[in-house]
Amino acid sequence: MNKKKTSQKKEPRFQLSYSSLSFILAIYYTLVVNLPFYRELKTVLTSIGDMNVVTILPIPLFLLLILNIIFNLFSWPYVGKAFFVFLLITSSIVSYTMLFYGINVDYGMIENALETDSSEAASYLNLHSISWITITGVIPSLLVAFAPMKPGIALLRKAIAIGLSVILLLLLLFFSYKDLSAVGRNHGSLKRMIIPTYYLYSAYNYLHDTYFTRPIPFKHIGEDATLSNKSSNEKPTLFFFILGETARSQNYALNGYAKNTNPYTKEQNVISFQSVHSCGTATAVSVPCMFSQQGRHDYNKKRTYNQDNVMDILQRAGVSLLWKENDGGDKDVAKRIPKIVIDRSRKDQFCNGSTCLDMALLQNLDSQIAAMKGKDKLLVMHVMGSHGPTYYLRYPKEQEKFLPDCQSSEIEDCSVNSIVNTYDNTIVYTDYVISQAINKLKSLSGQYNTALFYISDHGESLGEDGLFLHGVPYAVAPAFQTTVPLILWLSDGFKQSKHIDEACLRKEAKKGDFSQDYVFSSLLGIMDVKTNAYDKNLDIYQPCRD
Repeated sequence: MNKKKTSQKKEPRFQLSYSSLSFILAIYYTLVVNLPFYRELKTVLTSIGDMNVVTILPIPLFLLLILNIIFNLFSWPYVGKAFFVFLLITSSIVSYTMLFYGINVDYGMIENALETDSSEAASYLNLHSISWITITGVIPSLLVAFAPMKPGIALLRKAIAIGLSVILLLLLLFFSYKDLSAVGRNHGSLKRMIIPTYYLYSAYNYLHDTYFTRPIPFKHIGEDATLSNKSSNEKPTLFFFILGETARSQNYALNGYAKNTNPYTKEQNVISFQSVHSCGTATAVSVPCMFSQQGRHDYNKKRTYNQDNVMDILQRAGVSLLWKENDGGDKDVAKRIPKIVIDRSRKDQFCNGSTCLDMALLQNLDSQIAAMKGKDKLLVMHVMGSHGPTYYLRYPKEQEKFLPDCQSSEIEDCSVNSIVNTYDNTIVYTDYVISQAINKLKSLSGQYNTALFYISDHGESLGEDGLFLHGVPYAVAPAFQTTVPLILWLSDGFKQSKHIDEACLRKEAKKGDFSQDYVFSSLLGIMDVKTNAYDKNLDIYQPCRD
């Protein structure tokens, strides 16, 4: 007689309830993920001389209880694990960004990250960042994904966990309210550093504003735009607008920097503006803002994206336009005008298969300019400039003027001196590109009255006060991130045809306080476009035109 053996699936000895999982994760977030928060807290308390146990101890306890309540609200069968896996991986990325770059992940950073192309995003990946994300994000998320869980919802257990946390929280506030409120009220920036609450709040607001709000009708402005009449024998205008990336004014020799970072444009008799403020601290804000009629204080992304910008008005007036892109995106500024995007996948003297040096923008200019219809022409070149953290990829070997430089994307492992040298090399190379663009304009001065306008989108932090890169909220951003270079070059024919007093313009450049708000009307004015959208008070050329 055959004996039938029946095997039963054994339940694992150890099983977690969803309320237990929530508490474990709350501890992990309190002690590990929020290390950037504690570093900032230490800085704040040290500066006010209030480093004592009575002040410090309630803060992690407060975090633990709040996070335990929040995590319990999201821990349910079938969805809880997926939520926590997503949360752990994104939190590790945010924690790394805040801890090693000093960048707070707010609405603007979410916007900038989601609108960054894959090539730019890849520049932030290195052994250090991948290791951090793996250890603090991927491994914990795998432990969560494969953790044996008790069956059922266990509402009573969850209710007890939340209720007990609320009671302990109230007791903590009763005994420590004075200390907690003093820290929170006097140092509001700390609340923006708590992970995951603030970056999730910022992401929600960005997604809501971008995808879940009612579209607004597109608004046409400058519909009356026309070009001023010229005499029949006057040469047409050829205007180069070079849009920079991540260049800060403080590192320009033209503006007083000790190192010679402008050896090329210095010989071109350019005009450098000393005090120019950006509209934002990230490309996603500064670029659409500077080309819009809205100024920094009135800037609204949805309104800006749904109305004409200065490119649209120039095109409507009859100016022939072309946008050449090497920085991963025009942020919809060139959506309705001719555009050429540099192919970064090619491999040649300027491109390595994933990124291209900015000299690639100057290739084929003669044929491209000739193909532009109309007499007066404006060509925009959006350069990669000084985009970090891979500064060393922005210039060729022969432009290594300042050594030692940081030949790595892991700038946190380089000395500040080498990081600054690498960054300064990018400024030198951009200076070379601008100078070569001026030489091209000089070669075409027989056919056109030529000029060049260069301005960067925002600046960069290079370790000052522990900050690197950019994207700090404008209200608290250092001047390194908000002060940008602005350079003009004017041919003799251009100055004569536009009736520009160069000496006057040089004085304005030294004494004036300008911003990217001036770009919109300056372009309309210098291209002689008549429209009610033009504001002479925001035209940098206007005071010096007779």
